[in-house]
Amino acid sequence: MSETETRIEEDEAPAQPGSPEHPDPHGAHPSAKEYVRIGVILAVLTALEVATYYVDLSRGILIPTLYALAVVKFVLVVLWFMHLRFDDRRYARFFVMGLAGAATLYLVVLLLFGAFSG
Repeated sequence: MSETETRIEEDEAPAQPGSPEHPDPHGAHPSAKEYVRIGVILAVLTALEVATYYVDLSRGILIPTLYALAVVKFVLVVLWFMHLRFDDRRYARFFVMGLAGAATLYLVVLLLFGAFSG
């Protein structure tokens, strides 16, 4: 085999995923232990939401507290279980824009119906 043929064969060898020539597009995903940890955090936040509802709080405190807890849970689910944390940052920007629009609309409706008064 000539030197030219050897160089061509070396150039045609496929790059391995995760190598510098061909990086893994999704990065390193968490282990099952991480998913269980996030599940436990979500369960604790849910218990906190239920406990908050049964505590005698005014609506001006209750609704924003439940709203904040719901947003935290939503973000955790999207980041971890929908793998947005490991994808391209452009997807995260689109998600944040949509979340900001939905949160603004939700707050306007709550204010329109006087949910914080009382």
